[in-house]
Amino acid sequence: MSTVVTSEKIPNNVDLASDKKLQRALEAWQPKFVDWWKQMGPEGFQEDDVYLRTAVSVDADGWAHYDYVKMPDYRWGIFLADPIADRKIGFGDFMGQDAWQTIPGEFRNVLRRLVVTQGDTEPASVEQQRLLGQNCPSLYDLRNLFQVNVEEGRHLWAMVYLLQSYFGRDGREEAEALLERRSGNPDKPRILGAFNEPCKHWLSFFSFTYFTDRDGKYQLLALAESGFDPLARTTRFMLTEEAHHMFVGETGLQRIIERTVELMKKNSNEDARAEGGIDLQTIQRFINFWYSVSLDLFGGEISSNAANYFASSLKGRAKEDKYDDHVALTQTMNIDVPIVESGAYKGMKTEEVPLRNAMNEVLREEYVVDSQRGLDKWNRILEKAGIAFRFKLPHRRFHRSGGIYAGLHFDTEGNPISKDVWETKKYEWIPSPADDEYVASLMTKPIFDPNEMANWIAPPPRGIKGQPVNYQYVRHEA
Repeated sequence: MSTVVTSEKIPNNVDLASDKKLQRALEAWQPKFVDWWKQMGPEGFQEDDVYLRTAVSVDADGWAHYDYVKMPDYRWGIFLADPIADRKIGFGDFMGQDAWQTIPGEFRNVLRRLVVTQGDTEPASVEQQRLLGQNCPSLYDLRNLFQVNVEEGRHLWAMVYLLQSYFGRDGREEAEALLERRSGNPDKPRILGAFNEPCKHWLSFFSFTYFTDRDGKYQLLALAESGFDPLARTTRFMLTEEAHHMFVGETGLQRIIERTVELMKKNSNEDARAEGGIDLQTIQRFINFWYSVSLDLFGGEISSNAANYFASSLKGRAKEDKYDDHVALTQTMNIDVPIVESGAYKGMKTEEVPLRNAMNEVLREEYVVDSQRGLDKWNRILEKAGIAFRFKLPHRRFHRSGGIYAGLHFDTEGNPISKDVWETKKYEWIPSPADDEYVASLMTKPIFDPNEMANWIAPPPRGIKGQPVNYQYVRHEA
């Protein structure tokens, strides 16, 4: 078991003190990070005491400490999962060789790209969510938002550690750039599209943490297989924290749905909006939007980059051990590909694609199955209440801006439609400005009384770490 040093300026279990140059570089980056946090982190709550968990170990049985802390004083640190003795590379062209402790020169640029792209998502989500505290539905939810935020900040630290440790001057420059890009900024946007989308209210936040953080789970699982051992160990520990983010999304959406059902039962026309709730159809439109933009994060269905990552033993499949063939040189995958002539859609054809080129789709397939589990749970709530409506994931062709379906239009069932039909009917499928306005209108006043809960969401069944639901999770002077 590695020892976590908590007494140093930067908590870590990588023996940072033994590398003075690296330690100085990271300590020089630290105040820039805190400045970014104060500027782009949760607005209006920087001086509040928040009941947060802080990583103090990589031991699965006791890795976190819970206590009040002001967010700018949070002990962000560098934590890698314990090394696996004599670990071998488990996939790709280098399968069976010793896992790399340093970066093979030929993979330096592509590996830096992977680290930077993963790292860029972490501060982006904090920026997207920075105003949500000002319309929180409860102190319980406010604390969960801040827990997600500080852990995304720590995940940024994880990637910056790799950049500064293994990529020299290039890595230091990339670490600076991670603090310079801004979510939604037209001049310096974040790298991936979903992380430039506005997150204006809590329905979007819960959808984001359910769908978009779930993409993060699968990207981290794939990187946890990497032949570059420091990356694999870093992402394995990140997954420990990522699970909470998806919990926040799944239970948040479930509590909205539970409350919607209660409000429908109160109304003679089963009109949740008339009772100040969020109707099921609107929830479905937000599901459609955040699920579809999250599907784009996996990359193209047919991808030479994905093939190269796998061949180079840099990025595998989620839980690679469950597969029989870890080299994937002879296997194929059938993928439905649109036929486009002179910019016009002419139908679909099935292509037999080399499996290495379809690795993004392999990961996306698992994501689709995993995403459905939440909808199954929410639909059981509707079934038990005697409500006929059922939530449904839209087809993977729907509302895509990347991959083989980019530039084409499909309905939620995957049927091709014209651009004109899309423009006419899109707000039946994705949130309209009026939907955003309505949902935001329910969230104009934050709830800071620990004994209160916003009307549009049900209370959780239990509190955090043995505390009651009405615990003073955030000490905020309203």
